[in-house]
Amino acid sequence: MTSRRLSILSCTCLCLTVAVLSGAEPGKFRTDDNPDKALPWFRLIEGEFPPANSAHAISGELIQVDHLERRFRLRVDRDDSQQAGHLDLPIDAAMLPYGSIYYHGAPAALQDIPLGTHLHGKFYQKDPNDKSAPPAGAYRRVNADAAFTRCFQLEDDFSHYASREQAWKIDAVNLAENKLTATLQAKGAGVGKPKLFDLSTSTRVLSENGFGKLDALKAGQTVQFNLTWATLYGPGRVQEIWLDETSRRLATEQQLERHRTHIRDRGLPGWIDAVEDEPQIVTITFFGGVDPKLFDELRGINEEPHGWPFSGREDDPLAPKGGICVARETLMTYDPVNDRKGGNILHIGKVPLEPGSSGVQIKVKCCQLLEGFRPNRVVRFYPATWKVNALPREEQFHGRE
Repeated sequence: MTSRRLSILSCTCLCLTVAVLSGAEPGKFRTDDNPDKALPWFRLIEGEFPPANSAHAISGELIQVDHLERRFRLRVDRDDSQQAGHLDLPIDAAMLPYGSIYYHGAPAALQDIPLGTHLHGKFYQKDPNDKSAPPAGAYRRVNADAAFTRCFQLEDDFSHYASREQAWKIDAVNLAENKLTATLQAKGAGVGKPKLFDLSTSTRVLSENGFGKLDALKAGQTVQFNLTWATLYGPGRVQEIWLDETSRRLATEQQLERHRTHIRDRGLPGWIDAVEDEPQIVTITFFGGVDPKLFDELRGINEEPHGWPFSGREDDPLAPKGGICVARETLMTYDPVNDRKGGNILHIGKVPLEPGSSGVQIKVKCCQLLEGFRPNRVVRFYPATWKVNALPREEQFHGRE
């Protein structure tokens, strides 16, 4: 039995024991759809992807970012459950290693999203061993959701509504007062009541292949927009608005190319499922939130890849290959130019699709196994056709140990 299977079996036994001791049935947990307070929220298990629909939804405005550590702070949206003294209090959170980010309808990195953008997130509670204090407001008040510090998914308004095939229909525009009234639409029907949004002279209007002016906004248009100043003065201020399908498609395509460049520079993220010591074979499952077309490049052939440091006589120059870099939970690597170890890709296959997983798995014959090549450890993988350049110094953890 592999070490990964032993780890999973141990975690499963532990969860069953906890469930029996607490009187809860295994597999039952509290969700947003089933807010039974008698049930516990789902607790993440190391080395496993979470079950579907087990995360807690929180939305708010991005007010602080540490993109290197994939940490951020949200000023949480107001709702009727909050007392007056708890309005607009923030939460601190970090992206899970398999946590995904979307911006303008395409995968993104945290540094792609401007401060002030209104976001929709899915979160899990912090590790029970995490004793860090949540951000506090006046009189040391904290947000009711402050314990939800591990983010599974983050997306802007554009991505949130587009992924659900929803959009906004403009009901009225009042440029004299800089107001826009719109109703959310799904399958041509209104969802909920109309909402009144603020406009400003800095609102970016995107139309066809270029920019427009505020007077291009007309009643009856179907639009997408991103908000800022949400929760402080009503539903929010329109930061940017797309008036047609052409402008929306262009925004998504541009963000998609930015994402592809980001991943090619830093490697495909995933974690190790198993390590076979004697044949030196490493099995990796890649995380989701990555453009699927990038996985097609695993099959590329490069007989003399740039900076290829580990070719050996057992390598097949006409077979796909690549290099593995040890990474931290934040997906930051150490020194990818010099730290890569790998060789031929023996197998590229599919595994059951789970939340957080891409469903793509590979087996790599390595020239050398590093200390960090262990089950459940996070890694990044560079296909041999990708040129590996040194990352900016702040993105390399080398020397900080």
